[in-house]
Amino acid sequence: MFHWLEKNPFFFAVGVFLTIAFAGAVTILPNFAQSAQPIKGLKPYTVLQLAGRGVYIKDNCLSCHSQLIRPFKAETDRYGQYSLSGEYAYDRPFLWGSRRIGPDLHRVGNYRTPDWHANHMWEPTSVVPGSVMPAYKHQFTNIADVETAYAEAVTVKTAFNVPYGDDIKPGRAAFDAYYKAKVLPAALKIAKQMKNKDLIAQVQAGKIPEVVALVAYLDRLK
Repeated sequence: MFHWLEKNPFFFAVGVFLTIAFAGAVTILPNFAQSAQPIKGLKPYTVLQLAGRGVYIKDNCLSCHSQLIRPFKAETDRYGQYSLSGEYAYDRPFLWGSRRIGPDLHRVGNYRTPDWHANHMWEPTSVVPGSVMPAYKHQFTNIADVETAYAEAVTVKTAFNVPYGDDIKPGRAAFDAYYKAKVLPAALKIAKQMKNKDLIAQVQAGKIPEVVALVAYLDRLK
């Protein structure tokens, strides 16, 4: 059999291709099923965190930061535990990134505090001398799009069975009630941790600056 294959390179190539394809399928396909399952204890992003994730995308943070720690000692020593596929179960889209002009942020919530983030976003060089990151002062006055984040939560709950509670449901009245009961208290907690009186005052007035939502999202990355 093998002697015949050696004399017929076309069929030999087809045989090699089929063997490799089968081995690859056996190795890869089970991982797809595993990756769809969230790791134990993982919770969906809150509406405030989703709004902050929207700011992260809008201001193109992923052009300079990754959210994917590879299983190499040099990376785990610097950034912490390497990333697991199940950690991204609620990420739509993934924000892995492809460049690291700045550090990886997948575990940033473990070693940076909200007040550090506040100073960093206002003036990066005040906490990281020589930083090339631009200041994002507009985030302190721009208001986060919480309504779109809420609509996203409703959509993924319905379409992808993301386990949100019964208080996440369609309708303006439902959004208004959720905003007052859940989003504003969470935003006020973050604003107080950021130790910025202007931000606290804005949240107390019912408005959530983009930077508060963004920091809520970054604090979630652990």
